[in-house]
Amino acid sequence: MDARNPAAVARLYRVKGRPPDHPVIVHIGDAAQLSEWAREIPPAARNLADRFWPGPLTLVMKRAPGVGDFLTGGQDTIGVRVPGHPVALELLRRFGGGIAAPSANKFGRISPTSAKHVRDDLGDEVDLILDGGPCEVGIESTIVDLSADAPVLLRPGRITADEIAAAISAPLRTPGAKAPRAPGSLESHYAPRCPLQLVVAARLEEALRGCAKTPHGVLALRAQPESDASVLWIVASGDPEQYAHDLYSNLRALDTSGCGLILVENPPAGDKWAGVRDRLTRAAGAGSGGR
Repeated sequence: MDARNPAAVARLYRVKGRPPDHPVIVHIGDAAQLSEWAREIPPAARNLADRFWPGPLTLVMKRAPGVGDFLTGGQDTIGVRVPGHPVALELLRRFGGGIAAPSANKFGRISPTSAKHVRDDLGDEVDLILDGGPCEVGIESTIVDLSADAPVLLRPGRITADEIAAAISAPLRTPGAKAPRAPGSLESHYAPRCPLQLVVAARLEEALRGCAKTPHGVLALRAQPESDASVLWIVASGDPEQYAHDLYSNLRALDTSGCGLILVENPPAGDKWAGVRDRLTRAAGAGSGGR
């Protein structure tokens, strides 16, 4: 949607069922447009843009004059990024302005990574689906807040905290009470309709025994035991980037498999897995049925 058009952005919120205080990210075609959307742009923002744009990194800064509350959820900050997909870049080039572009699904549910996912979620509520093929990364962009004195990691993603810290020669802090609200930062998000339970690796077999009488699906880093009778067992990749790429497609497959419970083996710790762990923790935080 045209990020300068309040009516267009209002329709975006309406179709998604997005709360009005939940900001959207503005996508631009080139870092040269950054000053049209943000003010007081710190050197760290320029460094990160040079290093990671186009790519899956959103920078949060003080919003420029004229940037409306309808984009920012009433905050004095705005999230901006230059996407890496050639179709998105061509669209932005031809449009010439900023596009408000959250994930194309109902708010709080599993994000889409294909045009089919978008159609399944939004149906005839959207006029057109521009199909650029499956998402390259899978999970959403890393979000870094640069609106205060110290950089803050608001949402982990493909680009890790360590990579960002190295690029700006400064550590990233964790969000405090005064951190800006950011997309995907609610306790419950990315949720399947079926309840999802995260299980530490050492207790997976115990969890399987405990739900033996409940139709269940499993996303794990190991093969299915012969004794297990799950509706669907998906063996996930042990590579964090591939796992992230496949995550939402795997969760959608499990959610439509007819199971009554989804068990997910907790991924490993470490910076490269932070984005995956964040999404799964929020998906499990939805409780029964997701919200």
